Amino acid sequence: MIDLEAFRSEPAARALVSRIELLAAEPVSLMEVCGTHTVAISRFGLRSMLPPHLRLLSGPGCPVCVTPLSEIDHAIAVAREPGVVVTTFGDMMRVPGSSSSLEAERAEGADVRIVYSPLESLDVAESEPDSEVVFIGVGFETTSPTIAASVVEAKRRGIRNYSVLPFFKTVPNALDMLAALPGRALDGFICPGHASVIIGAGAYEPIARERNMPCVVVGFEPLDILAGVAMLLDQVKAVRNEGASARVENQYARAVTREGNTAAQALLADVFVECDSEWREIGVIPSSGLAFSDRYAEFDARKRIEVEAPAPAGASGCICGEIMLGLKLPTDCPLFAGRCTPRDPVGPCMVSTEGSCAAFYKYER
Repeated sequence: MIDLEAFRSEPAARALVSRIELLAAEPVSLMEVCGTHTVAISRFGLRSMLPPHLRLLSGPGCPVCVTPLSEIDHAIAVAREPGVVVTTFGDMMRVPGSSSSLEAERAEGADVRIVYSPLESLDVAESEPDSEVVFIGVGFETTSPTIAASVVEAKRRGIRNYSVLPFFKTVPNALDMLAALPGRALDGFICPGHASVIIGAGAYEPIARERNMPCVVVGFEPLDILAGVAMLLDQVKAVRNEGASARVENQYARAVTREGNTAAQALLADVFVECDSEWREIGVIPSSGLAFSDRYAEFDARKRIEVEAPAPAGASGCICGEIMLGLKLPTDCPLFAGRCTPRDPVGPCMVSTEGSCAAFYKYER
């Protein structure tokens, strides 16, 4: 049992902040690419503790936020089909599509159900054989192995009325894209803890090596994040002033290894193959998604249920894309806390509990 209070010690936090102040003598921009980090940084008031010229930017680390309008609209169109039961994690329900949402479709009579595990969807499919049960496969490497496991189990049990919309995203190539953006003043990555449990800290080594971008895998408690920031600043200083090469460090060694979860990786490699994927307001990132392998192609809901969705039309004035690229803060958006609130969201960054706009609204207004 880990004593989390040990990671929230005020004297230890003050000591780390003092060290950070010494290391951050020049302007530095660090980006976290995990929604849980985004919430923790806001919840624990870490920005207010750090020097103003040390910028903590929120990247595209919220899987709901990076799901493009075209995929949201596709899921809504599937939900409208007769005889279809759509199952999903709860944070997808209120994400606005071009003209509706899954929550609105349910209110109009569509059979949309919230589940806490994709295996629940298998039980629905087995108990309702006359329905076509479609699970919305949204998430990073944190959740995609469990969805892959549900597909393998469906095949083993002979459940033929279960399928998945494969809207998955993967982390490393997105980070590589961010590191390579021309004119970016980005000095280091706070690498995601949850996804790294699966893919391992070694997944970021090409980014550190080829982009000379310091990377530190970081846990989610206040002292984790402050320690990770200090580790990154040490690297940034060495890269800037001493010509050192960037590297990957692992602050979250109590949960993350260099190799990651090789069993989960093998499962993903069996069920899926890499593919290019569109990220909301960012564009297509090569090899940053997962599509079904030939062996499991029968479970691809896009092939099983053909639908037509309208051309996507986003909300005017929403700057979620710029926020997820670290170019702007939520408070820079003219809609923030006025037209766009968690109760009546305009963009996905305000919908998800891991969205940067939702975190700013709740903790940093």
